[in-house]
Amino acid sequence: MNAAKRLEIFRRLHEDNPNPRTELAYSTPFELLIAVILSAQATDVGVNKATARLFPVANTPEAIHALGIEGLSEYIKTIGLYNSKAKNVIETCRILVEKHGGQVPDNREDLEALPGVGRKTANVVLNTAFRQPTMAVDTHIFRVSNRTGIAPGKNVLEVEKKLLRFVPKDYLLDAHHWLILHGRYVCTARKPRCGACRIEDLCEYKAKTSDD
Repeated sequence: MNAAKRLEIFRRLHEDNPNPRTELAYSTPFELLIAVILSAQATDVGVNKATARLFPVANTPEAIHALGIEGLSEYIKTIGLYNSKAKNVIETCRILVEKHGGQVPDNREDLEALPGVGRKTANVVLNTAFRQPTMAVDTHIFRVSNRTGIAPGKNVLEVEKKLLRFVPKDYLLDAHHWLILHGRYVCTARKPRCGACRIEDLCEYKAKTSDD
């Protein structure tokens, strides 16, 4: 795919949704961090239901740490893998209090040192909370990048690096959200909704299927 096509793809995505946002509910960088940790192998809807119960009671590192693993588990037990997530969140809260003054770090090294925080989670926090030009490649972004031809790659890191290189600079800060939403609601896994897609004429998947 050439640069002109990529530019037009993101121009249209921006036109349709000028201010894209994560579908996770949060009001502070800390709430976002916790929500993203909880979202591993879980839906945003499920996480939002749990945090709607949790955050009014405890939404700071100090308050959640005070709940302890068992106390926190009561709020998040509707989410998959809640036992291991509770342990990670409690330990993360301890580190934030002891090493970072209760604040969420705005750099990758410190974020990835937190339990339950890998590269993808760190990228989400850096991009969404701190507006840094990072690209958190989840299953949706990986699929859309490969299927459309925007940034094909064999693994998530390869796709991430290509997106950072190929996405037009003016659109890089919001590209993560546009691609996730596109994959979630239009370019779906089993049956992409090509007829309802704003970038259908620019997509290499459509071109390939038309040629077959």
